[in-house]
Amino acid sequence: MSSDFEGYEQDFAVLTAEITNKIARVPRLPPDEKKQMVANVEKQLEEAKELLEQMDLEVREIPPQSRGMYSNRMRSYKQEMGKLETDFKRSRIAYSDEVRNELLGDDGNSSENQLIKLREERAHLLDNTERLERSSRRLEAGYQIAVETEQIGQEMLENLSHDREKIQRARERLRETDANLGKSSRVLTGMLRR
Repeated sequence: MSSDFEGYEQDFAVLTAEITNKIARVPRLPPDEKKQMVANVEKQLEEAKELLEQMDLEVREIPPQSRGMYSNRMRSYKQEMGKLETDFKRSRIAYSDEVRNELLGDDGNSSENQLIKLREERAHLLDNTERLERSSRRLEAGYQIAVETEQIGQEMLENLSHDREKIQRARERLRETDANLGKSSRVLTGMLRR
């Protein structure tokens, strides 16, 4: 089961990386390519949502005692999906601003300079946003590893506790056996002396 989930995870990671790359490119493309890229990103966002639904179904089939780790992962993937959709909306707004400026025929030199400056600022903001997202994904992955490590450590402590109890019971039995052997030895020694 977890191999299916991990396969979906890999597909989701590849798809979201492609989407992030395309979202960053949308504001910088010529108008005809932008329209095509926007449609392409919308389609890929739908595919990503479908992958999340498949992953969610897989998590529901996991036994409750093992489900926690996968549920945490799902939460982070859903957050990532929300961020992608927000970034896409921002990218489309930048796209629509440029289209509006083209339709209004803002050909003035100062307007053009402002538009170039705004494009550069938006591109810079998108680059920074992308870096932040990568960093937050790394942090989330680190957090997931920490949670999983903690769960494994807790299981190991429980196993060690059970093992200690078994060893203590075995010691008690050995002591009892040793005491019984000592009594038997004294009884036999006493009988042999008679």
